[in-house]
Amino acid sequence: MPKQTFFNLPESKRHNLIAAAEKEFARAPLSEASIANIVKEACIARGSFYQYFEDKEDAYFFLLNQQMKERNMQFISILRENNGDIIESMIEMYHQFLIVLPDENERDFFKNALLNVTHKMEDSFTSIFEGNSSSEQMKEVTNLINKNHLNISDDKDVIRIIKIVAAVAFRNFVEKYSGELSDEEAINIFRMEMNLLKNGLYKKK
Repeated sequence: MPKQTFFNLPESKRHNLIAAAEKEFARAPLSEASIANIVKEACIARGSFYQYFEDKEDAYFFLLNQQMKERNMQFISILRENNGDIIESMIEMYHQFLIVLPDENERDFFKNALLNVTHKMEDSFTSIFEGNSSSEQMKEVTNLINKNHLNISDDKDVIRIIKIVAAVAFRNFVEKYSGELSDEEAINIFRMEMNLLKNGLYKKK
């Protein structure tokens, strides 16, 4: 979490520093990213960086979590548009994540994160869909999901379903970049796996 001095900065300076960090984390994964490059791009002294963040990991996860919060709001909007259909909403979110990311830096930032994934990064990513079971976002998501489509007994089952589809989405993103799949190939594979979940793995008797 950034220090209070970061939040006390004028908005333009905060934006400039975050843009510099995103550019560097798009260039290289966290382990190889350089604070020197961030401060040079942001036109600040190296000592100033440590007035705002503990270290580069602090800046990285602040940036990652902020972007995941934005994606969570996007997912909620997609759920509304799809009348609470969790599977169709996940497919649409997956498509937008690959195709509609606003700029090359953001695409490369996520690509580096997914090619050099840690448990902490995975937790941040899956928070798009599941947050945590006590968060307001999670409550909003579970309330929006059309439970008439689902074979469930209570709301706890809804949370389990969200966790399952989020895990499938995460694995597909990793495989898309590690396997150098085209966007179209990745989307088709994800759609197929979502439809398998939707229809069930066993034949109906």
